[in-house]
Amino acid sequence: MQGANKVRIVGGQWRGSRLTFPSLPDLRPTPDRVRETLFNWLQHHIEFAACLDLFAGSGALGFEALSRGARSVVFVDTHPQVLAQLQQNATRLNADGAQILRASAQEFVARAGHPFDIIFLDPPFRFDLLETIGQQLECGGWLSPSAWIYVESPADKEPPAFPPSWLLHRDKQTGAVRYQLYKRDAAATTV
Repeated sequence: MQGANKVRIVGGQWRGSRLTFPSLPDLRPTPDRVRETLFNWLQHHIEFAACLDLFAGSGALGFEALSRGARSVVFVDTHPQVLAQLQQNATRLNADGAQILRASAQEFVARAGHPFDIIFLDPPFRFDLLETIGQQLECGGWLSPSAWIYVESPADKEPPAFPPSWLLHRDKQTGAVRYQLYKRDAAATTV
């Protein structure tokens, strides 16, 4: 694929495998070191988890989850090149648990959902979507009672305000990116 980039899977059964992704302005894969940290945080929760990669892009987060034992990952994106490359990567890896859907994140979470155990939220920063998406996930039945929600946001801005049931578990920063892991406490839901 002309103008393609690569990112590697850092752990699990596909460790070292390269994922190809198109060169697009808002496509910003989560760096290897950050993914390593995230999946260390999630190491006791990833096996057999149902995951949602809502702004799939390169698919690095979702394929990393599958590589480490997640039961399934739904990849959501709108760009035809991204979707085609996600499908090619899934086919090459024989990723049976991958489901690739064409939809915007807003369209996807606006409908009634089924609960996921782990959600990856890494949107293009210029759209400022996190708070709205967070509310829709909380209210739309998309989160299991004790779901984990991973969020990337600009480090130079205040962190997004999420539903009170999302309890901050981990918070780190690297360069221009803040990355956080939230744990949902359904008992705290007041939305």
